[in-house]
Amino acid sequence: MLVFEHARLLDCTGADPRANTALVVEDGRIGRIGPSGSFALPRGAELIDCRGRTLMPGLTDAHVHLSAVDLSLAGRTNEPAPVVALRIAALIEATLQMGYTTVRDAGGLTWGFKEAVRLGLIAGPDLLIAGGVLSQTGGHGDGRGRSDYGVPHNDSQVRAQSYIVDGPDEVRKATREALRRGSDQIKVMANGGAMSPTDEMTSPQFTVEELAAAVYEAKAAGTYVMAHTYTPQSMQNCIEAGVRSLEHGNFLDEETAVRIKESGTFLVPTIVTYEQIAAYGETQNVPENQMRKIRQGLDGAFTALEIAVRHGVTIASGSDLLGPMQPMKAREPLLKANVMGTMAALIATTQTNARLFRLEQEIGTVETGKRADLIVVDGDPTVAIDCLADAANVHVVVKHGNVVKDVQAETALAATG
Repeated sequence: MLVFEHARLLDCTGADPRANTALVVEDGRIGRIGPSGSFALPRGAELIDCRGRTLMPGLTDAHVHLSAVDLSLAGRTNEPAPVVALRIAALIEATLQMGYTTVRDAGGLTWGFKEAVRLGLIAGPDLLIAGGVLSQTGGHGDGRGRSDYGVPHNDSQVRAQSYIVDGPDEVRKATREALRRGSDQIKVMANGGAMSPTDEMTSPQFTVEELAAAVYEAKAAGTYVMAHTYTPQSMQNCIEAGVRSLEHGNFLDEETAVRIKESGTFLVPTIVTYEQIAAYGETQNVPENQMRKIRQGLDGAFTALEIAVRHGVTIASGSDLLGPMQPMKAREPLLKANVMGTMAALIATTQTNARLFRLEQEIGTVETGKRADLIVVDGDPTVAIDCLADAANVHVVVKHGNVVKDVQAETALAATG
């Protein structure tokens, strides 16, 4: 049993923060919530004093690549497989320490890492994995360069390899195989990409029929399809095929925004990855052709978000960061807040993502009966949302009712030797 006292409660339902609040966690669930001192505290409960800090839902990220230990989307590395695996494990653990209690991996992470978290071998967030992404030949998930021949391969042996598929039948078979391997949702590459070697971001990929084959198989298995997409044509193809979430959407136009709104499809902007790679990619030896496309994506990102907000599109939140830039995940809500407003950006990062994940009955808001995935943050994110961007400001992380980070307790332990 766990009790939070004297908290500024930000429940992410859209309500203003509540001062001096107490909250009881029992059996991994949120129990009683009320003003501090208004009810008797359970005997023997662990107490966490939140004076001057904010208690809120655990953060969520709808688009991560936790297997991307460097900036290579092809999954090629000269490091031994055990080293790559340990690097991935470290990224998973660091993500939880940043306050992220549920994340949706958008390709590359295998089922084994999800199982390692479940077994407690890795202290990480709950993982919703896409596994191997579906790409057409020469598409965004095809990491082969102009001089590469033969079948694509994955040198690391620990990251999920893309399925290179053409035509509805190949898409259908690959979707079934991805589901067999443990994918929680299916990821399709419906546009060219910035970090792929042989296509342009403006190139629509997969036909409506191919996309619909993936949607049908995913739906038959009780799940859905997420699509990497930038252009109006690609996004409209995805909507027609029944795709649930559109990732990135940097070149969104007014007409397509109307269709997204009418269809109830989720949009998942990922602005921070373009910002970070544009600023630091050259120091990480990102080729100029890919840097050109990154800058192109950054140029359209904020305008696309403005259009989406204006038309009332349902906006979720992802980061899409790669390699050494992954600690910047919580900068994404700050960038969104510049367009959406602070509260809307916070809700996108909690409540809306939970709806996208189909977990809104479990996570995303602080309400009685929900899973106790909670964080305590130094400061008030509704006043200064950038307080989330520094993991040092996240003093307490609770996942499934268990304290997995407590800076105050760790400091006291260190002081006593």
